[in-house]
Amino acid sequence: MSHTLNGKRIAFLATDGFEQIELTQPWNEIKAAGAAVVLVSPKSGLIQGMNHDEKADQFKVDELVGSVSAEDFDGLVLPGGVANPDSLRMCEDSVSFVRDFFKQHKPVAAICHGPWTLIEADVVRGRKVTSWPSLKTDLINAGAEWVDQACVVDEGLVTSRKPDDLKAFCEKAVEEFAEGKHAQQTA
Repeated sequence: MSHTLNGKRIAFLATDGFEQIELTQPWNEIKAAGAAVVLVSPKSGLIQGMNHDEKADQFKVDELVGSVSAEDFDGLVLPGGVANPDSLRMCEDSVSFVRDFFKQHKPVAAICHGPWTLIEADVVRGRKVTSWPSLKTDLINAGAEWVDQACVVDEGLVTSRKPDDLKAFCEKAVEEFAEGKHAQQTA
């Protein structure tokens, strides 16, 4: 990859029910670009990945979301899956963690159903985003401009629709994480 992430720490926020490929492919590509990657969750121990509606692998949580801060990281990735972001948006520590990345003008990448947590954090108003199509109305109602594109970047916020978009999503996430702060990004 053309951008280096040496010295950067990137958080992946997830819990049970995340779409496995939406965590593992960005994880591997961001790590290959030189970043330290950290799995953050509201739950300790192992969290359950999914391949669509089938159980996949379990992954060991590195840090509890209530014990870390956005200040500890240079960027954030929000994988999708249906159950994962639905649970995260009901967890105040997770929502605050996400919101703090925007307050600190740090890049965030969310794919598929991941933007549900962004809606709860109230950080999509006035932004151009994409997502899994079923979130379109939710995002519009939260004040976002929703578009049907493989990958959208808006002042450090990277969004994509589905696993088929992972190549573009990973490339843009690495690029935004390499750039760092975004002065125009607001919470």
